[in-house]
Order: sequence, then structure tokens, then C-alpha cells
Amino acid sequence: MEAIEIVGLIAATVLPLWNIPLVIHIIKRKSSDDISLAWVLGVWVCIVLMAPSGFVSEDLVWRCFNIMNIALFTSVMCVVVWFRFKGKTTKVVGGAPVDNA
Repeated sequence: MEAIEIVGLIAATVLPLWNIPLVIHIIKRKSSDDISLAWVLGVWVCIVLMAPSGFVSEDLVWRCFNIMNIALFTSVMCVVVWFRFKGKTTKVVGGAPVDNA
């Protein structure tokens, strides 16, 4: 393995780790209201659609990045969605939905 591949492998492993502070931040605040749901779902869908390419690739850097990224960004997506809808219920009053949040 050449030096450039080693650097790439390190970066592919470290870059997705930056999702961990985001997850911790959301959990500590118990809110994901400042994160766009459209953004998080859009990024996650793109990651999921790219993943099969990474899983079968012979390029170790691409494969490693995809595995790390899908695992860690899925945690971001789950935490964002969980805190976005946690404790929010909707009831119907007079035929119109009323948010109880």
C-alpha cells in the first residue's frame, strides 16, 4: 500500500467520525430542530444509494468510507428523526389535526 492510499484510508475512516459529535450534541440538547429534516434525509438517501458501489469496490479507501459513512450517518438520521418527532402527537379536533407538541 502506497503512502497516498494510507492517507486516503485514514481520511476515509476519520471523516465519518465527525458525525459522532453531532449525535452527542443532539442528544444532550434533546432537540434536532436546528437541523433540516430534508437535508438529513436527502444526504442519507444519497449515502444509501452510493453504498452498493462502495461495498463491491476493489478500492479499499472507497469501501472503508462507505461502510463508516453509512453506519455513522444512519445514526445521525435516526437521532434527528427521533428527536424531531419524540413526544409530538396529533389529535383531530373538529376534523382538523391539532399538534400537541
